[in-house]
Order: sequence, then structure tokens, then C-alpha cells
Amino acid sequence: MTHAQLAEELTQIARLAGDEIMKVYAGDFTAARKADKSPVTAADVAAEAVIVAALRRLTPDIPVVAEEEAHAHGLPEHAPERFWLVDPLDGTKEFVARNGEFTVNIALVDGTKPVLGIVYLPALNEIYRGHSGIAERSFNGSAFERVAARDLPAEGATMTISRSHAADERVKAEALGEHVNDTIVAGSSLKFCRLAEGVADLYPRFGTTMEWDTAAGHAVLAAAGGSVATVEGGPLTYGKPGFRNPHFIARGRRG
Repeated sequence: MTHAQLAEELTQIARLAGDEIMKVYAGDFTAARKADKSPVTAADVAAEAVIVAALRRLTPDIPVVAEEEAHAHGLPEHAPERFWLVDPLDGTKEFVARNGEFTVNIALVDGTKPVLGIVYLPALNEIYRGHSGIAERSFNGSAFERVAARDLPAEGATMTISRSHAADERVKAEALGEHVNDTIVAGSSLKFCRLAEGVADLYPRFGTTMEWDTAAGHAVLAAAGGSVATVEGGPLTYGKPGFRNPHFIARGRRG
């Protein structure tokens, strides 16, 4: 199956997972705490069950590494050469706050690179996908349209920031020599998509992230012409021991 065909299948899988999330979102729910203190809701569990089952039917030869399964049963000691990375509900804090900026993330990793990614925002009915140098988005069920990262403006970068540690991210980015002209707030992996669609130029992350948090957005951004690198300048790779990311900076085109 080609990456284009897989992208179509994943779009439907992400939408089905989103339906499960929105059932929980529409009612009263509570957030529990996992061992690492991160929040989890019934929506995380229900969405992951849909995604993992669908991926195992679709591509039984490709292993799946998914966030909630990893917390429950542990991570593989060694990453497969080719595997799925799944975050069924990225931005649980955004979900609990009911601001709509939470995402379903599904990515295919080949070697150490995310080569296909789907980022779906079920509350906003927006979906982004990227593969093979093609990045595209759909709003409210519209036909997909191509998007591309923009060249860095002469006046400096627009930086995507989170609500929880915005000031700290900007200070650290500027200390590394980034020229930040403006900032916009975005939740979860939507930050990568803002770069991919040419709305922003820079997304630095100096806190803890796991590979399933970033792989889908990384794939979308890379397909749009952007990049993600460690703060030391090397590529952000996948399948690392423990599946934990170092600090990184995502960028649009450098011009």
C-alpha cells in the first residue's frame, strides 16, 4: 500500500477515533493521573482502542507503539525498523480545558524518520496530513488543499507557544540566537501544523516530550518543507531508547 493510500485510510481511522473523543467531550468527565503525573481520560483510552485495532487490521505486519498501551504494558526494548506511533489524544490539558486544541496523532516511522503523519482536531473538524513531500489540510470536511511552510520573514520569526510555559520558551529560543518577532498560542501538535501551513515559523520545545507527541506533526511539517532538529543541530530521530525526545526546535523554511 502506498503512502498516499495509507493517508486516506488513516484519515478515516483518525475521524473514527475523534468520534469516540467527542462522545466523552460532550459529557461530564474526569481526568485521572498516570504514574508520570500526566492526565488521562476515558477519551484517551477509547480513541486508542479504535486506532490500534484499525492499524493492526490494516497493516498487521507493522508494529504499533501507542501511548496508553506503553503506560500500561511498557515500551519495546528495541524499536522496530518500521512502526506506527500513536497519541490518541495529544493535549489532554486542552481537552480538560475544553478549548478545542487537542489532536489525534498517527505517524508511520521508517528507519528513524516519520514518513507519514495525520493530525486531526476533532473539536474543530480540521485535519492535516503529510507524506512524500505533500502536506495538506481539510476544514469541516472540505476537499484537501496543499499547504507549505513559508520562508522566514525578514522581520523575524513568528513563534508558536503553549499556554503553560510561553515566556520561558521565548527566552530560551532567543538565547539560542532565534530572532522572535511575534508569537501565537497553539495547543498540542497543532504547533507543527501552524508552521506547515505558513502561519508561523518557529516552535521550540525545551520540556519533556515523547516520540508519539511529535511524530505526526513532524511528518506534516517535513512534507511542507520545514524541519525539526535538536538544539545541537542534529535531526530529531525516532525509535530512541525509551522513546523520549531531547529538546528540539521545529522550523519552517529557512529562506
